[in-house]
Parts: sequence; C-alpha cells; structure tokens
Amino acid sequence: MGINFDLEKCTGCGNCVPACPFGLLDVVDGKIQVKEGCTLCGACRDACSFEAITIEVPAATSPADISYGVWVFAEQRRGNLKNVSFELLSKGRELADTLQTELCAVCLGHNIADIDRLIAHGADKVYLVDSPDLADNQEDYLTHKLVGLIKEHKPEVVLAGATALGRAFIPRVAAILNTGLTADCTGLDIDTEKRLLLQTRPTFGGNIMATIICPNKRPQMSTVRPRVFKKNAPDPNRKGQIIKVDFKKEGITARTKLLSFVEDLTEKVKLEDADIIVSGGRGLGKAENFKLLAELAEVMGAALGSSRAAVDEGWIPYSHQVGQTGKTVCPRLYIACGISGAIQHLAGMQTSDVIVAINDNPDAPIFQVAHYGIVGDLFQVVPLMIKKLKG
Repeated sequence: MGINFDLEKCTGCGNCVPACPFGLLDVVDGKIQVKEGCTLCGACRDACSFEAITIEVPAATSPADISYGVWVFAEQRRGNLKNVSFELLSKGRELADTLQTELCAVCLGHNIADIDRLIAHGADKVYLVDSPDLADNQEDYLTHKLVGLIKEHKPEVVLAGATALGRAFIPRVAAILNTGLTADCTGLDIDTEKRLLLQTRPTFGGNIMATIICPNKRPQMSTVRPRVFKKNAPDPNRKGQIIKVDFKKEGITARTKLLSFVEDLTEKVKLEDADIIVSGGRGLGKAENFKLLAELAEVMGAALGSSRAAVDEGWIPYSHQVGQTGKTVCPRLYIACGISGAIQHLAGMQTSDVIVAINDNPDAPIFQVAHYGIVGDLFQVVPLMIKKLKG
C-alpha cells in the first residue's frame, strides 16, 4: 500500500504540488518527490495529466473472513450496570441474529452486581474485566483494555452508549483502531448482502436523517443515546458464558485522576430512568415558574425536564435538558408545558409512549407529535392538574 510515481511519465510540470492539501510534494531535479505523512487522499493523482501517479490500497476484505460477532460495551457506574447496556443488548441481539453471529457484552469495572443479567438480556458471552483500578471508569485504562480485546477477538460490530463516558473514550478506541465511528445513532440495521451496519443519525440540526456505512474497516462502531431502543424483557433461563479477563495497569499512562464524584442533587428522579417526565420550556417565562412544574412532578412521582431554551436562559441546570443536545428519553408519559416543539427537542422525546402537550399556541409544532393536546394557559392548566391529582 502506498503512493507510486512513474518517473518515465513524470514531466516535472508541478501541477500536482499545489493539489496536495498537506504540502508534501516538491519538484526536485525535474522530478516529483513526496515527504513523509502522505494520507493517500488521491488529490495529486487526480491533478496529474500524465497518469504518472498511482495509489495502491488494499482490496477490501470480506468482513466474514476477518471479523466475527456483535459486541456491546456494557457500561457500569459504581458496580451497577446502566440501563443503556440492556437497551443495546436488545438491539444487538437483533443485529447478531440477522448476521447469524454471536452477541457479546464487554464489561469493565469492579465488583459489578448481577453480571448474569447481561446474558438474560441476550448476550452469548460476557467478557468481564474486574479490577479495583477500573472502579472509577478511568478512561485511559478503559481505552487500553477495550482496544486490546478488540484486536484479539476482532468483532464485526461494536456498540456503546452515547453517555458522558461513551462519548469520552469510545472515539479514542475507534481512532487507535483506525476505523470509523458514527455517534448518536437513532437507528441501526443490517445490509445482509454486504454485511454492513447501517447507522442512522440526525444531521444538519436534525432536519435530515443520514445513514452511514463503514465498508472497508472493522469493527463498525456506533454510539447510541440512552432510551433510543426498547429494553427487552430478560430471560432468566438463557445460557451464556462469562469469560474473566485480567487487567494490568503497568505500562499504561493515566493522564487523569478522579478526585471526587458529585451527585446532581437537583434530580430527584433521573430523566433516563423515569417513567413519567414533566418538562417546561420558554413558555414558563422565568426560572421561578419551574417551581410549579416541580410541584406537578412531585405529585406524579415524575422527573423534571426542560427544553434547551429554558437551559440557555439559565432557568434550570443542563442535567434536565431533553433533546438533541441534551438527553434522549422514552418514558411512558411525557408532559410538555410551554414547549413549542423545535425539531431538536422532538428528537429527544418523540418516542415516548404517550405525549401530552400544554401550549397556548394551537399551531405549535409540539401538537404534531402529541397524543393529547391542551390549548390553554399552562399557569391555569397545571394548577388544576395538581389540585385534581392531590384529590
């Protein structure tokens, strides 16, 4: 693999020199020469009128010949597996069955509870790396170990949650492996003829959906937001294999250290796990009015959410934001109060089982996705709801 110059065809015209986006070409003694660092982009070849430049790339190898299996990174925090792990296993089981391959979970941490749940939710194998050094999800350690496991076992597909942790270290894994990564996917499917993972995600501000493939590199890697896929019911009778893997931190440079972990005390019920969410938007007018929604949420045992507009105004912390740049949620009931329904917000909540919208503008876009709509002043409607629920 590399770039070749046919010096018999090369006239030294220099047309290829300005074509190189990295400035790596020079004409020396009437002939072209290339410096180190060529990325084989092909710009110089296309600029050469004499066909003196050729680029050799390896032929794409059939994924079936070099890679096998669908892997899910089973994220945990303080020994507790996160729900996104089970959501991805449910989707991963579907993908693995389509590819007629195995589904594996990879879990790195310390004293992880109920590891058998990964098998109950669809995994055929679980690669368990248990070490005190991994208790705090130190990203350098996770990166090193996951890269090593992937190089050893060569999976065809690797999925991870688009959580704070997943977004921090999974791109590093993909970069080291020199493969592609599609972030924040909202849909995954398989091209059975070519064994390609079809990775769908919103782009251009959520206005269009792009389907992305990675045809020449393995593994095909994606991160998926929590609550995008439904978590299947576990099967306690499923059989699987738990493979324990050792971890040694010697030789790994850890560039960060966790000093402390601070819980967000404003979240009485976490958005990601909530069955009911009450969200407020710009229609609330000011920060103090979120107390009204907080009262409704408390009566209903719900989590408190918001649109980006309310967060940008400083009315509520970012941890409550629902939408494309916040959290993706899928509760049984989502109540949107004073939220117009920008497409970025809809991307984070439109898969909710039941959506109730309260807005004084009958033309608000939120009503297009709502199952039930109340056209009215939220400051009149919400107190009536609270009074009725309190009985």
